[in-house]
Amino acid sequence: MKQWFTERLRPLSFGEQGERHAARYLRRRCRYRIVATRRRLRYGEFDVIAVDGRTVVFVEVKTRRSATGPRPALAVDDLRRRRMTRAATAFLKSHGLLEYPARFDIVEVVWPIEQHRPQIQHHQNAFPAEGHGQFFR
Repeated sequence: MKQWFTERLRPLSFGEQGERHAARYLRRRCRYRIVATRRRLRYGEFDVIAVDGRTVVFVEVKTRRSATGPRPALAVDDLRRRRMTRAATAFLKSHGLLEYPARFDIVEVVWPIEQHRPQIQHHQNAFPAEGHGQFFR
């Protein structure tokens, strides 16, 4: 019980704030149904898992303070993509969803200190499943 209270009362990290805004954006603007947020699995973690129509969407959220420099989506490198693919496969298997199409989206949240609201950019189907024997459509 004490852990529940401390988790609820602690301030959100900058990344967690970005993830919340991204989930809200996907729910309101894109009409996704959010299934889980901050989901840890054996092979990795997903910031958001959602459903778009009949497609399971695994979302990586990248939050930055500055719009200058490399785009936040570029932080999702090959190693991260392979880990996400393995984790997504495990999630689909464990929930009996292998027959459903799945994809990976990236949401960039740029939130300069002087702005009241973040700028959000959504990259749908940002990259294909990576690794051996992948079956994503």
